[in-house]
Amino acid sequence: MEVTMDPLFLAWSYFRRRKLQQCSDICTKILQDNPYDQDSSLLISEAAWSLKTRALTEMVYIDEVEVDQEGIAEMMLDESSIAQVARPGTSLRLPGTSQGGGPTPAVRPMTQSGRPITGFVRPSTQSGRPGTMEQAIKTPRTASTARPVTSASGRFIRLGTASMLTNPDGPFINLSRLNLAKYSQKPNLSRTLFEFIFHHENDVKNALDLAAQATEHAQFKDWWWKVQLGKCYYRLGLYREAEKQFRSGLNHQEVVDTYLYLAKVYQRMDQPITALNLFKQGLDHFPGEVTLLTGIARIHEEMNNIASATEYYKDVLKQDNTHVEAIACIGSNHFYTDQPEIALRFYRRLLQMGVYNCQLYNNLGLCCFYAQQYDMTLSSFERALALVANDEEQADVWYNIGHVAVGIGDLILAYQCFKLALAFNNDHAEAYNNLAVLELRKGRIEQSKAFLQTAASLAPHMYEPHFNLSILSEKIGDLQSSYSAAQKSEDAFPEHVDTQQLLKQLRQQFVVL
Repeated sequence: MEVTMDPLFLAWSYFRRRKLQQCSDICTKILQDNPYDQDSSLLISEAAWSLKTRALTEMVYIDEVEVDQEGIAEMMLDESSIAQVARPGTSLRLPGTSQGGGPTPAVRPMTQSGRPITGFVRPSTQSGRPGTMEQAIKTPRTASTARPVTSASGRFIRLGTASMLTNPDGPFINLSRLNLAKYSQKPNLSRTLFEFIFHHENDVKNALDLAAQATEHAQFKDWWWKVQLGKCYYRLGLYREAEKQFRSGLNHQEVVDTYLYLAKVYQRMDQPITALNLFKQGLDHFPGEVTLLTGIARIHEEMNNIASATEYYKDVLKQDNTHVEAIACIGSNHFYTDQPEIALRFYRRLLQMGVYNCQLYNNLGLCCFYAQQYDMTLSSFERALALVANDEEQADVWYNIGHVAVGIGDLILAYQCFKLALAFNNDHAEAYNNLAVLELRKGRIEQSKAFLQTAASLAPHMYEPHFNLSILSEKIGDLQSSYSAAQKSEDAFPEHVDTQQLLKQLRQQFVVL
């Protein structure tokens, strides 16, 4: 005689093993076999219903703590700005106002928002806060796609509609017919229902109603519901209301996630100092907590305070020596502070941990070259080319190989590499700039000027194309163009001595005229 496992227990087993679709299918069958009008099967139906909502939620679940991308709508139509002219070192929207003596653009390349490029791609590191709508449209969403984020809410809506298509009979729960007041009084069902509405259906309004009624039923003493209310307010852009709920939740129960949610609110309201103080307050209750230390390091990095960021990343590694972001950021910092040998050790550590991608081999190749380990340089770049996932990565690798070629004096190879970089990514401003320099060495002045103008229009935040264009224009006698390009170079990098000298020289010539 064959012994069969209880269907509900089997569904729970599938859920624990992350076989979510099979779990959902079994729960659907249990709900069809057990009518709601019999007391004996009511408990089984409720358990299957709750388990199915959890399984469907887990299929599309995204950790709210990490995912935080501001779209064009949020950035350009933001009405929650506190002060138009912030004090130095107190704003994430004014790059270069840091007190920490961060690296200059001459040493470390900058993003479009004026922050140094980080060692690890995460939400918001690519974009920052563009000053104009044109810059916002040009700013890519991540390293993987060149499309800008149109709106954060739009992404959630698309996510919710995609999840509904998985059920051919329509949505599993019809929210418009749901009696939220009844479910809010059932603690064993209300929490799973809230997560289903919030993550799977993405109906923030109904989720907010359910959370408000459940909080009232719990006599305003349940910290979990207060955190969920805060998440709903945050999603709706009501940051002050979200702050009140998260603060209230922390008064009832100290939880790491609540600190992270509240810090997100302060960062969105451009209050990095308050966020830093909050993280430090959290560290008093949870000493050595990795996520809090990482949050502090990220804020310091965004404020161009690289020295402090590196110290906190080192503290992260003392607690968790396999933390990929900390290792990558420290390695990147060592590379840009003329210590490629030490950076090489950190990147080798990532390789030992099993990180195996194009970006890592690309960085290894550069570190080997600058550490004068030439035997490993080209083999690392070959491995990087074998692992590329898209054209942007391919362009970056060829651009770096071009740099190596310039370093060893093979300008023909360098020219071909920069051309290849542009073939894969036609918006690669750095490649245009370097090609212009090579063209100028060949005496092709018009071609060089065209490349520099293209680079300057593609990347107005880079000072090199503006400065090179200024030098070129000055040599051919176009003093007005030279002066305007030099001014743009000074705006991008005010401490650049060569630009200041050139401007002084041009002003003297204008006085003579």
